Amino acid sequence: MAGADATIGRVLTRRRALALLGAGGLAGLAGGRRLASPAAWAQGVGASPSAAAPGVCVARPALTEGPYFVDVKLDRSDIRSDPADGTRRPGAPLRITLRVSRLAAGACTPLPGAVVDVWHCDAAGVYSDVADRGGSTVGHTFLRGFQTTDAGGLVAFTTIYPGAYPGRAVHVHFKVRAAAGPRRAHEFTSQLFFDDALTDQVHARPPYAGASARRTRNARDGIFRQAGGQLTLPVAASGEGYAGAFDLALEVG
Repeated sequence: MAGADATIGRVLTRRRALALLGAGGLAGLAGGRRLASPAAWAQGVGASPSAAAPGVCVARPALTEGPYFVDVKLDRSDIRSDPADGTRRPGAPLRITLRVSRLAAGACTPLPGAVVDVWHCDAAGVYSDVADRGGSTVGHTFLRGFQTTDAGGLVAFTTIYPGAYPGRAVHVHFKVRAAAGPRRAHEFTSQLFFDDALTDQVHARPPYAGASARRTRNARDGIFRQAGGQLTLPVAASGEGYAGAFDLALEVG
């Protein structure tokens, strides 16, 4: 597993961020201004994140990439379909918005031009473009894609609520790659988790048949515990599905 200090371009640990900011705490990263919560601005409530001052940069730890990252270079915001055959993976719609910021000298500013990859399993717990004991999906690239952060440091993905497979809590993987000069590149990889009670509700409906029986709850997932609860995506109902948003603060020089 990767720790925060093992990454080249890292998201600060909460202790390190507090040390940088002093008694002002993490709220000081917003320059004294508190914007709408991530869950709110993901649904267009409160201040517009692309036009507003930098949001609250909250420190998050790096986590293992796992065995299923594939650098497929699919530049798209809707990752539900499989380009190989055009089919769309079924599941409860989920929109994930990530706001990536640069944290330097105690100041938080949007980080444009960073490449953000997202990937996760489908409702049946299957990843695309891999071969493992469950079979092979090589050549299919559903539920994978990347976006490049805009001037406000934002990327957004339309996907489905993930399913489950034995040994892991429900989660979404993400990787951020950002340039920091002509010969330097920074990479940060981690995972986002979901509230167990919400997952219980989602997985009680089709097409997640049997997902609850396969699932490990958050408290029993060692990777979730390594994150110390800091990587739970706040999710709210939105239209026929759900929406969630998350802030990341990276030290990239």
